[in-house]
Amino acid sequence: MTRRPSSLGETPDDDLVRLIRAGDRDAAEVLLRRHHTMVATICRRVVGTRGDAEDATQIALVTAIERLDRFDGRAAFTTWLYRVTTNVCLDELRRAGRRDRPTDAGEVGAELSAASRRQVEPDPASRISARVDIDAALAAIPEEFRLPVVLRDLCGLDYAEIAATLDLPAGTVRSRISRGRRDLLVLLGNPVATTERPNPLT
Repeated sequence: MTRRPSSLGETPDDDLVRLIRAGDRDAAEVLLRRHHTMVATICRRVVGTRGDAEDATQIALVTAIERLDRFDGRAAFTTWLYRVTTNVCLDELRRAGRRDRPTDAGEVGAELSAASRRQVEPDPASRISARVDIDAALAAIPEEFRLPVVLRDLCGLDYAEIAATLDLPAGTVRSRISRGRRDLLVLLGNPVATTERPNPLT
């Protein structure tokens, strides 16, 4: 009898991985669907442009399934998946020749100036606008700061996990996150003078 994806909805990631390795395609469908939104969000905020982000999302998900034999279970599956996604995004940036690309200061500046003048309102349109503003701000800061901020404040990775993902010392990760948060808050019209910057992605 064929297993239906709906019956796998509550199955933990590690168990789904074991099923996929055994050839269960329904388990692969459930695992990809479960993490698609977060992978797509990471790609959008790292890569920047919608078309490239969509391509990176598909590549990241396919790559994760194809390379499941490299997942050893020592870290959470999501940590490993975010590492795969980050590497795909870096490859996409290199392929497109946009590493630390110059931004259109006029366009980004206009969007962010409008954001700083807006009052935050609890309605869907405001939330969508806020997301667009954050995306524009992230696109305006260098990749070396953008990546650690996304991994920390969006993915919830700790400093050691980010250091391993980006192959950087933990101290460098911490300083880049602090700098990236500061730059984001300034771009969003919310400069903060404290040492510990708040999470600008929430």
